[in-house]
Amino acid sequence: MIRQAMLRRQDSLLTSALTVGEILVKPIQSNRQDLVSRYQDFFQRPGISIVPFDLEAASIFATIRQDKKIRPPDAIQMACAAAAGTDLFITNDDRLSKLHVPGIHFISSLDQAPI
Repeated sequence: MIRQAMLRRQDSLLTSALTVGEILVKPIQSNRQDLVSRYQDFFQRPGISIVPFDLEAASIFATIRQDKKIRPPDAIQMACAAAAGTDLFITNDDRLSKLHVPGIHFISSLDQAPI
């Protein structure tokens, strides 16, 4: 549903390399190379970009992590999004939707996302 709306509007999907790694854990544990290939193919489609955790993102990460309530993986995700200049960051963690992170225009929980 979200993906179809994005395609209609010609939005770009940005995600971090951390997300891809997390998605691949179960298929690799289960020795499901078919799923590994399917997920990797998905993330190589046009309109999808994998944002690296580079030096710019690392600097933003350090700023976000000043708040010790934000877990490192969440801070990495947000730092990558901020470094990429993301318009909308969607999260399953409502606590994150209350944050202001320079470089991210809007942070929304999945159930509240304006899509």
